[in-house]
Amino acid sequence: MDSRLDVFLARRSVRHYQKKQIPPQMITDILEAAMAAPSAVARDPWHFIIVRDKDILESIADGLPNGKMLIDAAAAIVVCGDIEKAHDKQESYLLQDCSAAIENIVLAATALGIGTCWLGIHPRPDRISHIRKALGIPAGIIPVAAVSMGWPTKMPPPRTRFEASLVHTEKW
Repeated sequence: MDSRLDVFLARRSVRHYQKKQIPPQMITDILEAAMAAPSAVARDPWHFIIVRDKDILESIADGLPNGKMLIDAAAAIVVCGDIEKAHDKQESYLLQDCSAAIENIVLAATALGIGTCWLGIHPRPDRISHIRKALGIPAGIIPVAAVSMGWPTKMPPPRTRFEASLVHTEKW
């Protein structure tokens, strides 16, 4: 694979973090990358909640069965979508737009040496309710996912999951 694409293979889910903060400018840079994502009809329905407070991170972790790493994370970004801003007010477009932003978050963080783990919230009603309550998210705003972030204690090696049998040319 072309080495200019190394960040894609280097992006891995990281669940163990050093006790070291992420500088605010790095968070801003990651959010700028997130908001560079494509969006249906350029509606940009996303909102981002930055969480650094350990009590809030623990509260979020309590509602996400696979989110225990949030307790030791330096920060999390909770990505939400505004259904009123989504193209045609369609949840599917909101989810696609927010997912593109989330992918940009994890790739930008990887490029900066920060480990991340993408934690799904939507479509599970119990998770949505928990996160909505924990973070005071208003009606009409849908929490889509949380991304834990921190300096990795150990970075998993790059890998590819390319599978030629999943590629179809011209037709199925």
